[in-house]
Amino acid sequence: MSKKVIYGIFDDEEVLLNSVKEVRSKDISIKEVYSPFPIHGLDHALGLKRTRLAIAAFIYGCIGCATAIWLTYYIMILDWPMNIGGKPSFAYYLSMPAFVPVIFEMTVLFSAHLMVITYLFKCKLFPGQKTSSPDPRTTDDKFLMEIESDDDKTISTLLKKTGATEINVKEIA
Repeated sequence: MSKKVIYGIFDDEEVLLNSVKEVRSKDISIKEVYSPFPIHGLDHALGLKRTRLAIAAFIYGCIGCATAIWLTYYIMILDWPMNIGGKPSFAYYLSMPAFVPVIFEMTVLFSAHLMVITYLFKCKLFPGQKTSSPDPRTTDDKFLMEIESDDDKTISTLLKKTGATEINVKEIA
């Protein structure tokens, strides 16, 4: 028997969410769900693990903060010391309060930009890449559930029963 991919297309996110819960309760593994926008609770219904992106954001912020401290120290103390407003240029800790806004902004800059890059690579959304969605309508107003299985009749019946408006079956090699 050959493996088949069953695509259930839904019109409403609540119907999709209930369908995902019903399908998972029958111990059927869902390969992917495509949606035009994030659906609250879908990750929990799919049984996905919690993301570690917050840890990455913290690390990127620490890198940005360290870079900003080094940069302000190098520029204002070592490379080109200047007397601005009577602030001493021989000790970094005496000038540190003036550098706090720069350090904060560099922390946010590094964290935000590196998080975007991490997200794009983690989700395989490289620039110029073709879409991996099996149905282009999922970028507009449709929701799609993708299931790989040998038994397409049972799963198609279950998807129809749980509210799928359209079901497509494809054989995979």
